[in-house]
Amino acid sequence: MNSNHTRIITIEGIDGSGKTVQFELLAKRLEEMGFSVEKRGFPVYDSFFGEQIGRLLSGSGGIFATDVDQKSMALWFALDRFNDFRLWQDGRSDFLLINRYVLSNAVYQSVRDSDFEKPDIVDWVFELEYERLSLPRPDLNVFLSVETACAKANVSKKGFRDYVGSGSDVYEKSRSLQQRASDKYRELSERFSDIVVIECTKGGNMRPVEEISNELMAALESRGLLDKQGGR
Repeated sequence: MNSNHTRIITIEGIDGSGKTVQFELLAKRLEEMGFSVEKRGFPVYDSFFGEQIGRLLSGSGGIFATDVDQKSMALWFALDRFNDFRLWQDGRSDFLLINRYVLSNAVYQSVRDSDFEKPDIVDWVFELEYERLSLPRPDLNVFLSVETACAKANVSKKGFRDYVGSGSDVYEKSRSLQQRASDKYRELSERFSDIVVIECTKGGNMRPVEEISNELMAALESRGLLDKQGGR
């Protein structure tokens, strides 16, 4: 059921927003509909660039990501994606689902404590990744919005991860940074038509997983992305 162009959907959100759950559920539902699906997630921690990102996020190399200037930090994330996409071919699958992508880089490198009173670098990151590095643009970025208290509780349940062990990375530890990131995602959703916001908490609790998934599927359908003859 391959179309001329692969439809690219990214799942975005602050740490602990349930991205991976919705990412995997979306892949399953699309495959059940007969679509071919390719999946990617960033950073790729076992790659050259992803390993360096992991060291900066964990501080294991003696330097934390928050000590690195915003454009230099953004470059690490961008090069990780550039390296991963070298052999990617548009049209090889109906859908490409990405767990965190360019939008995440633009948001997080613009809202750190060290970046107060500095202009955000959203447009610079978009130019870097989409124009200079020629990474493919998504058809839709889905921002899963959660209250920061729920997100923090979800992060604490993640367990052991190779790049940071059983703890939280330097970005996850800062609740104020997570709130600023959430606010920036919302701000950008008003500026760019390819960002849709899905509210994932209600009354201080996470909404049911299936309920969120249904809303995500409805967002794809409303934009014609589930058309069997679809594509850009």
